Order: sequence, then structure tokens, then C-alpha cells
Amino acid sequence: MTVHTGGCQCGAVRYEVVGEPRQVIVCHCRECQRQSGSAFGMTMVVDEAALRIVQGEPKTFTRKTDSGRELLCVFCPQCGTRIYHKPQYRPGTISVKPGTLDDTSWLKPGTHLWTVRKQGWVHVPDDVVVHEKQPS
Repeated sequence: MTVHTGGCQCGAVRYEVVGEPRQVIVCHCRECQRQSGSAFGMTMVVDEAALRIVQGEPKTFTRKTDSGRELLCVFCPQCGTRIYHKPQYRPGTISVKPGTLDDTSWLKPGTHLWTVRKQGWVHVPDDVVVHEKQPS
């Protein structure tokens, strides 16, 4: 079984994800742009039971998403790095922030969400699933 390891920028929070992700997604919504400080955010959807925090104690807060749903945000209390999200609308899964993985070389997003809010200079590959907003 594959184990992916990762953690925050300062090293206070470390985690393991057992198994392969359900999907890897690029999100162009304004909240992901704000959270990432870039043109989009990325997420790696995994079963909630697949994630294990092995070091540190993350903090949480809840925010509204662009679709109006609630999202639990989990982050390092020392450096503020976002570790994962727990969407209310997708029980049993979490969305790990794949930029926190120790090895990101294997990542290949298969879906782009909220392309209606995409920055004009970002190119979306032809071979991915595209949703202008959040799919139901």
C-alpha cells in the first residue's frame, strides 16, 4: 500500500496518507485563490480514514465556500500552512492540500473547478474534466 507523507512549512505538523487519492483537483474559485496566494488552489480528495496526523496538533476554522456551503479548514497553528479541508457536502472524505506533500512529482490534476473565475492567463489542459462552478 502506498503511503504519502507531508507536512506544514515549519515542520510542526506532519501527516501520512495511506493509499491513492480519489482525485486531484485544481480549483479557480476566489477563496482558493486567496488561500493559496496564487491563481488557483489544489486539492487531493482522499477517504477521511486514510489521513493520519503523526506530529503536532492542527487548528481549525470554518468558512463559507463560493457555493454557500461550509468548509472546515485545518492548518498549522505555528506557520499557518493549510493542511486539509473537510467539506460538509462530501462526508467521509477530506481534501488534502497536495502542495504540502513531501513528493509532488506524481501529481496530475484530472479536474478543474470554478473555471468561470479562472485568471485569463491560466491554460486548462484539453484532457481534463472542466466545471464552470461546483458540480452537484
